[in-house]
Amino acid sequence: METEEMQKQNNIDLEPFYQVLEDDPKLLEEALEILLGMVNFEPKSIKKLVLIIKEDSRNLYNEIVELSKSDQNQGNTPSCCGGH
Repeated sequence: METEEMQKQNNIDLEPFYQVLEDDPKLLEEALEILLGMVNFEPKSIKKLVLIIKEDSRNLYNEIVELSKSDQNQGNTPSCCGGH
């Protein structure tokens, strides 16, 4: 049985939070660093995160896959010669 406080927490409008992250690249970067730190402590979370990205943001998922392939193809090439 949920308390009234728990119900309020579940009904929080996250749109303003998303809008601030979209408008401020530094805050978005900081939020992503926090998220990645959380994922490092919970290995199962990375799989959940990948599935969410794959389902909800196919373009981002495809871009990550392409970058991963690109990094694998470059092997031990120095960054000065990697075509970045």
